[in-house]
Amino acid sequence: MRAVQLTDWGQAPVVRDIDDPLPTGAELLLDVTAAGLCLSDIHVMNTADGVFDYPLPQTLGHEVAGTVAGVGPDADPVWIGQSVVVHGIWSCGYCRNCHRGRQNYCLRLNRQPDGRLPRIGNGLGYPGGLAERMLVPSESVLVATGDLDPMLAAPLADAGLTAYHALRTNRDLIDGSAVVMVIGIGGLGHMAVQILRALGAGTIIAIDQRESARALAITLGAASAHASVDDALDEILGLGGADLVVDFAGAPATVEPATGTLGPGGRIVIVGTAGGRLTVGKDIGLTSGWQVNAPFWGTREDLAAVVALARDGHLDAETVPVGLDDVPEAYRRLHRGDLIGRAVMVPHQ
Repeated sequence: MRAVQLTDWGQAPVVRDIDDPLPTGAELLLDVTAAGLCLSDIHVMNTADGVFDYPLPQTLGHEVAGTVAGVGPDADPVWIGQSVVVHGIWSCGYCRNCHRGRQNYCLRLNRQPDGRLPRIGNGLGYPGGLAERMLVPSESVLVATGDLDPMLAAPLADAGLTAYHALRTNRDLIDGSAVVMVIGIGGLGHMAVQILRALGAGTIIAIDQRESARALAITLGAASAHASVDDALDEILGLGGADLVVDFAGAPATVEPATGTLGPGGRIVIVGTAGGRLTVGKDIGLTSGWQVNAPFWGTREDLAAVVALARDGHLDAETVPVGLDDVPEAYRRLHRGDLIGRAVMVPHQ
């Protein structure tokens, strides 16, 4: 089969012919129907050797939808023929966080004693879905999608899931009077605007440098859209400050300025990893009762909830279809910021 693989750290991926995978034990084999491209993939590609405990070559792709085509001898054959999306965190299943239903904080994801970052799941340490077929370790990482379009289902595995988890864990601040600022209307941010609408958020204010992204945010239900946090400041303070700021950029130009938009008891949720830094302290002039957190991805139960939102018509994805052979160029476009929404690989596009 063909697959998009990272063959050397710091280099662009290549499309290669590799052996077909065969399921053993409790494994299931998927025919990949769609797989999303993510900025996290670019971060992995550009990282120096020795940072990740990932074997090379590495088949990329952690946003994967597919059809179960085969199972190992210990797996339930009832899955064969079902359309699914893959939960990309292959947790241990027995640590204290896994028992709490917090697979995204599995203790196995701790940095290793030698300092390297551990394998997480498909495309992040284990063979991913930017290929014609992919293995998953067991049915525990699958969520059935029914008749959902694979082009929508695939981005739900990260873009939808990460956005949903960041909002679900702050659900107590989201109601009809809430003021929520969403920074970065890309693959994750445009999902967040829709999820906020579905959760009943009162006023959504979008931030993005790109005019096309701001226009998309308004189309999806944002009350206003601005090119920068500073541009939005007067509007937000006029509303009493933000109850919730969700930063999908995480850049120096967004993280620190966002603190000035908070209302009393407000929270900043930093999802993006673009190098922004936040100084916190009780004596540096922040509003009373502020909080800051940096969530990671989401649980399998969150993924099931996101799929349900999409199947009920509350969530759609702005996608750009690309063929498997076109994935390297699509990554270059993603890196340049030329793509609005999510690039999704369709193997036979």
